Amino acid sequence: MFESTLVRTESDERLARSLTEISGYRDTGRDGWSREVFSDPYRVSRSMVARTMSGAGLEVHRDGAGNIIGRLPGSNPLAPPLVSGSHTDTVDGGGRFDGIVGVMGAIEAARSIRESGSRLTRDLLVVDFLGEESNEFGLSCLGSRSIAGQLDAADLARTNGAGDTLGGRYASFGLDPDEVIRSVWPSARRPHAFVELHIEQGPTLETNKLPLGIVTAITGIERMVATFAGAADHAGTTSMTDRVDAMVAAAEAVLAVRREACGAPNHAVATTTALESASHSTNVVPSRIRMLSEVRSVDGEWLRGVRGRLTREILLKARETGVEVDFDWSTDNDVIPAHRGIQDVMAQAIDASGLPWMALPSGATHDAAHLASIAPMGMLFVPSRGGKSHCPEEWSDLKDISTGVAALAQTLMKLDQLEPTR
Repeated sequence: MFESTLVRTESDERLARSLTEISGYRDTGRDGWSREVFSDPYRVSRSMVARTMSGAGLEVHRDGAGNIIGRLPGSNPLAPPLVSGSHTDTVDGGGRFDGIVGVMGAIEAARSIRESGSRLTRDLLVVDFLGEESNEFGLSCLGSRSIAGQLDAADLARTNGAGDTLGGRYASFGLDPDEVIRSVWPSARRPHAFVELHIEQGPTLETNKLPLGIVTAITGIERMVATFAGAADHAGTTSMTDRVDAMVAAAEAVLAVRREACGAPNHAVATTTALESASHSTNVVPSRIRMLSEVRSVDGEWLRGVRGRLTREILLKARETGVEVDFDWSTDNDVIPAHRGIQDVMAQAIDASGLPWMALPSGATHDAAHLASIAPMGMLFVPSRGGKSHCPEEWSDLKDISTGVAALAQTLMKLDQLEPTR
């Protein structure tokens, strides 16, 4: 996977080996490196993650939410722990680095701290969070939501297109749904800090020729499922003026979603990912369309107005053609600022190494967005080649990943010595 000339140290070799090995666990019937939550490749790959943690000298267990946790014991087991990690599931047709770098990198950072002869005061917990990517039930960050107390019975009752429930899918994966929503992090032992290493998934670091980024905030996400109800008619005999065409109304809505982001005063993005028709016949005027869209921005005030603006515009255009629309809005997460104190510690650690860096927001959501509700949170980015992510071409160079792992280890050691802060 990595050219041998890029392997500079034993740590690099271990990183290259673990990244290559986990990429082998994928759905061979799908494009790219597909390893979606609850799939067979995902199930098998998590045993490999646990073995890698154990091989790094960590004590490993799985919690009730399905998260895999490796513990590097500190000298004071009563002190609030440090936590790092990410996820190892992928989107369908995804890449080899999104999330995986944060898990394998945190394992390597913990190993390097242990092998250095230094002993942290606090326990260091490395976590592979269950199911960070959005799934067929429309909910991302399953494992981190659970431990943050942000997953409930209503979420377990969510259904996919086939009518299966999320709770049922947990059960078939070997997890007790009731235990999943009870697996909240104990308030008496809230983490001292959470730091997530991740690929940028955008072009900013590469464009600026910088090896590291310190995240200032994680984007907020508003998701919409709109159902357009028209009338089925013969596509050959019904005149254009007599049609109540749900697809036409949905097409207008797709463009409205795009215009919403293009007209934002600050950076925003909007995407429609699916238009699902109730009829698959080519000679029937579409009567029912289900549309899935999302809007993202780190401008919280603007994002809070998205629901009202889009609902009004879509309804107005749909009713011009006689189509009715029902909306189901959900907030995947609000705009989450990274903890200023952790940003400062990261900057000190990177400056001490003599490396350049920049501050930047994250346009993607992460497990860190949910850990922020129970601990001071920070994120480190390493470059993504061409800014590509969620696709087979996703790539980050080993030297950049290794640099990120070193910065993570130094950040964790500095945080270990600081007094708790909120």
